[in-house]
Amino acid sequence: MKIKPTPKRGRVVVEVDREEERLLSQGSANAMAREFALGSILVPIDFSECSRKALQYAVPMARQFGSRLLLVHVMPVHYFVGSEFGPVDVPMPEQEMRENSERALGRFAREEIGDAVPVATRVCRGQPVQEIVAVARESGVDLILLSTHGHTGLKHVLLGSVAENVVRYAPCPVLVVREHQREFVETASGDRRGKKE
Repeated sequence: MKIKPTPKRGRVVVEVDREEERLLSQGSANAMAREFALGSILVPIDFSECSRKALQYAVPMARQFGSRLLLVHVMPVHYFVGSEFGPVDVPMPEQEMRENSERALGRFAREEIGDAVPVATRVCRGQPVQEIVAVARESGVDLILLSTHGHTGLKHVLLGSVAENVVRYAPCPVLVVREHQREFVETASGDRRGKKE
């Protein structure tokens, strides 16, 4: 290894031979791998195309870092319908709804992920943002990965943004995949997506 001064003040040029270059690149790659570890990735699932898109990122990322996926589905809260005799609860019983959701989430995991990476599922009941953040905190996940639904204008004002609020309250880093964007994941055939959908 040779170190030479440069015409610019305070800078030097480091010359290395091939063997030294190989050792340096191996050392920095190993250090990077140790510094960036993802044990588990939480992916909220609402069975939409946006959920599938989030998995297009989560599965390769989990495979690359040896992570476990935690798929979380949040069941809606029961709403009461008013009548002249008072509120009436109209949805199906919660236990039946939970069992249906658990079956659907298990089927979704098998169809979309298979045995590509380790995966666990969890069904909750409540408000999506609160439940996603609570599960992330309880489970100690390293990353939340979710996709936006792309609501704008009045729809955004009325529905709010789950992604926006998860980012605000999450106990860990959050990766948000936009509905329409330039992709950086590879398809099953090995083609890299480089254009907007």
